[in-house]
Amino acid sequence: MLEAVGLTRRYGDFLAVSDVSFSIGQSEIVGLLGHNGAGKTTIMKMLTGYLEPSSGRVMVDGVNLAEDPKAVQSRLGYLPENLPLYPELSVFDYLDYAAELRGIDARSAVRRAIEATELESKALDPIATLSRGFKQRLGVAQAILHEPRLLILDEPTNGLDPSQTEHMRSLIQRLAESATVILSTHIMQEVDAICDRAIILRGGELVLDERLSDLKESNRFLVRSHDDPALPGLIGQLDCVTEVRTESPGCYGVAVRGDLDRAAGAIAVAVVTASHPLYELSLERRDLETVFRDVTAAGKTTEVFHAA
Repeated sequence: MLEAVGLTRRYGDFLAVSDVSFSIGQSEIVGLLGHNGAGKTTIMKMLTGYLEPSSGRVMVDGVNLAEDPKAVQSRLGYLPENLPLYPELSVFDYLDYAAELRGIDARSAVRRAIEATELESKALDPIATLSRGFKQRLGVAQAILHEPRLLILDEPTNGLDPSQTEHMRSLIQRLAESATVILSTHIMQEVDAICDRAIILRGGELVLDERLSDLKESNRFLVRSHDDPALPGLIGQLDCVTEVRTESPGCYGVAVRGDLDRAAGAIAVAVVTASHPLYELSLERRDLETVFRDVTAAGKTTEVFHAA
């Protein structure tokens, strides 16, 4: 469906995005994450054709965006973080105008978009009178007028109350039944609630691209014992251990391969046989927020022992 290959963007000497590649299939909902300045907005602008990459390419359904931008943009809907609305227009008039700009049958397109976003009760209201939540719905409505195959949403739930947020989540999930959705947000709960995958950026580089179901699976144990500089090396000699990280005095993160129960038994035996007390041996529980924090950290301050 969508393929980004080696996307790079420079602003003079500043490298905003560096060699980012990923592909997204039909009807996936993918969360695009990163701190402010990580390159999210720049990538979204390159995906939509608003911004030309310094190098790399964007392909949608096999069509190169640079070679045929109109063909690609006809398949694409975009909700920017700050939507340029016309406050004096009614909801209906604004969508009618947006449909006219796209060259599509306004009557049927506007009706479908209003029904999809549940804006019937506000159709004749001036945009200036709408709440933040209804304005966000209107932004989505203009993005789906032409029934795009690819939908890019920048912070769609920003500033919404819990009820409005739940409505927006349900709307995005319905839209994903017929479209691929890229959701840029800084709210981890949004990605956890509705996304299939997470793409995380750091300093303009892609540092993680993984399905959420796989991302939350852990192959790391937390081991608590005495503070002993020799203990990481002792545990690291086990065939099932790939890495031992000293998290704090007496607390070690142990990455393993293979059967988890067998690895846990081997670690316990190694610690106790060396006459060390074993206060805790538990499988680490990972969530998206923890993974995000780990992969976006600028540097590591903990000591790491890599097994041979």
